[in-house]
Amino acid sequence: MNSKAKIVPDLPAEVACAVEDEDRLAVLHGLEILDTAADPDFDRISSLAAAVMQVPIATVTLLDHGRQWFKSCFGLDKTAPATDTSFCAHAIAAGHEPMVVTDATTDPRFKANPLVTGKHHVRFYAGAPIIVAGARIGALCVLDSKPHPFPSRAELDQLKALADLAASLFILKDATRSGAIAEAALVREEKRRAIALDAASLASWAWDIRTDVIECDTLLTELFNLPRSNRLRARDILTAIDPRDVYQTETRFRDALTGSDDYFGEYRVMGIHPPRWLATRGRVIERDGDGKPTLIFGVNYDISERKLGDERQRLLLRELNHRVKNTLATVQALATQTVRHARQPSEFLEAFGARLQALGIAHNLLSDREWRGIGIRELVQIEVRPFDTAKQARLTISGDDLLLSPDQAVGLGLILHELGSNALQYGSLSVVSGRIDLGWRKQGRKGAQRLVLTWRESGGPQVVPPERHGFGSILIRRSLAKVIASEVTHEFRPEGVFAEISMPLEDLSK
Repeated sequence: MNSKAKIVPDLPAEVACAVEDEDRLAVLHGLEILDTAADPDFDRISSLAAAVMQVPIATVTLLDHGRQWFKSCFGLDKTAPATDTSFCAHAIAAGHEPMVVTDATTDPRFKANPLVTGKHHVRFYAGAPIIVAGARIGALCVLDSKPHPFPSRAELDQLKALADLAASLFILKDATRSGAIAEAALVREEKRRAIALDAASLASWAWDIRTDVIECDTLLTELFNLPRSNRLRARDILTAIDPRDVYQTETRFRDALTGSDDYFGEYRVMGIHPPRWLATRGRVIERDGDGKPTLIFGVNYDISERKLGDERQRLLLRELNHRVKNTLATVQALATQTVRHARQPSEFLEAFGARLQALGIAHNLLSDREWRGIGIRELVQIEVRPFDTAKQARLTISGDDLLLSPDQAVGLGLILHELGSNALQYGSLSVVSGRIDLGWRKQGRKGAQRLVLTWRESGGPQVVPPERHGFGSILIRRSLAKVIASEVTHEFRPEGVFAEISMPLEDLSK
């Protein structure tokens, strides 16, 4: 017995040590049976014990810190006496054999006990310890208010057998409770796993290679565009994979099975457009005596968005490479032509810097939109608005927003810059009374539509056609040279400069 046991008042030291033994109490508390509801299984045991011993009272009693508690009572109310008056405390201290008191009034241990002298008038007691995991946690006891002769060996063996039955019942109930707790935890874990898999759009599976049966989530069949099911075979999966990826998939899988335990693969699914890409991660869980895989667990998940993003990035890089080459060629041409038409270095730097800035504006817009095109209204606002420096707006812009291709945006940006720059220096924006009407419209039938943009100056100085055309005029006429079937009209009318730009509208939604 534990030397640190707390001595219970009014109990002999050896009995108190037996009751308060820490190991015994640990077993009792581990059963989590104290203060639980009545149980008919234990009631049957107590009633049977009373019948076997031919007494009116029987209890299944458990001994805790400073108290005893009845799991079952037959012929007695459930008010349990304190441990220091308990007959059962003496019974568990006596050892593994039943303890018998034939007449408590003549027993020095109990003749002054309140259970003997009080209303219960206990005279006869017989108790067999209930032993669980080697610990005497309580006793199955029988009582009577009149003395009895000492029971026969057969009667005591029956009482002991019923006590052992009660112990087995405690163990069985505890196992059932622990199993229920484990099952509830497993159910919670399975629900948590299912929620996590569903949130991540992961389809889990287990492949028994010996039977070639794949137990899986129904999501797996949805990913492979197969009839909804929880059971598949390997050939069902291979048939659903795009033929272009089957060889590589099989090769990688065989390498994984013969080499490491882990497998990773990516492939397309048959008959789906746009293509659906799936990734697989699997692991060998069991192998036979020869080292051959017998059970594989894994997951599948949709990576179409990632693949689409990778393809978009590759296209963007190719487009960027193409654009960089074109931009360098444009910058070189701008520099060459600006130098050729400039009369002094300062004039070159100013003109070349402004043209580079106009080119840069269009490039920045296109870069922000991954070179998928930009709206004409946004391009016009950024390229032309800065030239209208008066407090009251002199520039009128009209037209529905339309999407321009990269080549159209770069070319039109340079044209608008040159028109605005010339208007500010020499044309209608050089005087307060001047105005510019800038508008555009769609023209033609669907499938052959064109963008027609007009620039019309008025209210400025009278215009005299130049004797020779500078680089600005050349730039206006040639900036859209890369846009097939584009047309640019640039006229120096007396009332003001007029320009009309016409180009085919491309379908950039594809």
